[in-house]
Amino acid sequence: MEANEEQVRLLDADGNLLAHPVYKVDLEDDELRRLYRHMAVVRRIDEEGVNLQRQGQLGIWAPCKGQEAAQVGSAVALESEDFAFPSYRELGVAWVRGLDPVAVFRLYRGVHLCGWDPREHNFGPYAIPIATQALHAVGYALGMKWEGVEQAVITYFGDGASSEGDLSEALNFAAVQAAPVVFLCQNNQWAISVPVTKQAAAPIWRRGPGFGMPGVQVDGNDVLAVYAVTRAALERARQGEGPTLVEALTYRLGAHTTTDDPTRYRPAAELDLWTGREPLGRYRAFLERSGLWSQELSDEVQAEADRVAAAVRHGVETMPDPPLRDLVEHVYADPPATLTRQFARLEAFEAEFEGAGR
Repeated sequence: MEANEEQVRLLDADGNLLAHPVYKVDLEDDELRRLYRHMAVVRRIDEEGVNLQRQGQLGIWAPCKGQEAAQVGSAVALESEDFAFPSYRELGVAWVRGLDPVAVFRLYRGVHLCGWDPREHNFGPYAIPIATQALHAVGYALGMKWEGVEQAVITYFGDGASSEGDLSEALNFAAVQAAPVVFLCQNNQWAISVPVTKQAAAPIWRRGPGFGMPGVQVDGNDVLAVYAVTRAALERARQGEGPTLVEALTYRLGAHTTTDDPTRYRPAAELDLWTGREPLGRYRAFLERSGLWSQELSDEVQAEADRVAAAVRHGVETMPDPPLRDLVEHVYADPPATLTRQFARLEAFEAEFEGAGR
């Protein structure tokens, strides 16, 4: 999918700032620099995630390379009281919300079902089932509305989720109930090996009016445009005007997960085209043109990214195994006798190996 006259863009391909009749950015210079810092650090953590999986330290990893602007721009638009419901690829949102990235890696190492307290940073658990988080977001948003809380909710999903019934149900219920929620689709154009052209005959954002809410398509590789569009949608939600569907048109430069080989289905020319449109290079060009870039900033960002990546690696490599009881805890309020007996046998079996050096 190419950009069109309906798509919101504030930066062109060369990093020049564009005027828009509706969407504006009023960030201070330090805040503009911070956007680049966030995206660069997230990309470095993401690269470390791929490396750790390849080295056997993680069971799987879901890369977000190429989608940093869609995630960072939208997350920076959130207020601290707002709540985010992610899918399983929102490393950039987690970082901006203040999570220790090691917490995200607990899930992919298989030692925890979540890895963090969702209430601490108003950031929900990763949702592995496709599109279920959209329903969670609407329910949470309605609860806030009924309690008279002037906050907003955002939920993230990919273009593949747009083919799921859960998303349609969430969109419809949110619109009928005027729930204060923003639906942000990161359309990275590939649902594993299925292109978006095989999923949707029209742009995803156009579904919004069909459900009774505004729909907006934004250049998902333009961090300023994503920020401005998301901020406006969130403010609309807080003011009681209901939900908005935002389609951030971006591209997944890496694999769907580390179990996937995109070279089997994705044209190399397409990857080359979108590599030239990746968000960090464009935004650095903007900073340079605006007089906000310096070698000192470059060195600081690289040092921070490397430091965080090293801390992630150390945290993963020294991560303790979960307690054996986690296999059965919180499954039943009242565990059945059969499960209790099975677990007792497992404990006895494991005890035979204590002190055996394994």
